[in-house]
Amino acid sequence: MRPEDSLPDIRAHAWSLLVRGGADRKSPIHTPVIASVDADGLPHARVMVLRKADPATSTLRLHTDARSPKVAQLDGKPVAVLAYHPAEQVQLRLSGTARIGRSVGEVDSIWEQSTLFARRCYLAEQAPGTPMPGPSSGLPAWIEGEQPTAEQIMPARANFAVLWVGVTAIDWLHLANSGHRRAMFRASDGWAGEWVAP
Repeated sequence: MRPEDSLPDIRAHAWSLLVRGGADRKSPIHTPVIASVDADGLPHARVMVLRKADPATSTLRLHTDARSPKVAQLDGKPVAVLAYHPAEQVQLRLSGTARIGRSVGEVDSIWEQSTLFARRCYLAEQAPGTPMPGPSSGLPAWIEGEQPTAEQIMPARANFAVLWVGVTAIDWLHLANSGHRRAMFRASDGWAGEWVAP
């Protein structure tokens, strides 16, 4: 039996791609598309950076600006995650529920793990999506292109939040000239899997 013929192996493979995506910025899974629906029922999709995937808890961790409009669209709501790995020829479509973490105990250790340069983007003076008079990074002029110090970066912490996605379903699609394969997994009393038509 080939590994792609075993549902447990496929689910393990999907999570291994996600774990690598969170750890390796060169992985194509590192930047999945996160889709949601706003209060008016309008769809929104954006590329975000996957920071960590944990198969034991079926969660994904991403970072966001706490002032972003997407926070209200995502917090406590259903979300879809889409990623594609060209070398593996695998598309992953995940469903789950998003939760925004802002509390000190939950977020500070994650904040401290980030580099000072990565934290710099949270120094933006305006919330994401704010109209600007012209092209701008939104960063204060004094920090443009500069490596900040720990003291300079302190005000940025208030703008940092963590997006957790509790994954409840995985749609795994392997594209192949010999014939595509597709499997669906749902988290209910363990992870139940089934083959579906590609």
